[in-house]
Amino acid sequence: MAKAYWVVCYRNIKSPEKLAAYAKLAGPAIQAAGGKFLVRGTPAKTYEAGLNQRTVVSEWESLEKALAAHDSPGYKEALRALGDGAERDLRIIEGVS
Repeated sequence: MAKAYWVVCYRNIKSPEKLAAYAKLAGPAIQAAGGKFLVRGTPAKTYEAGLNQRTVVSEWESLEKALAAHDSPGYKEALRALGDGAERDLRIIEGVS
């Protein structure tokens, strides 16, 4: 079974306070659901149309677990805390097996 990945690219952080509240809830929710953080931070270098904004990549045992984690009550609570505090793009991608 192929692993899956959440790739989150921030476009704009409007409220560092809301982002901090989100992170406080999201990190434990993601880890409790089986997610493992591979990348968290700003890019060392960007190319083409890349934005020099926060990027987060997490790894999941399977696509099913990655999707279930996104829809879990704990992660939904984190999203409510984030609200309009950031513009971002979250993609859930199945890895190559």
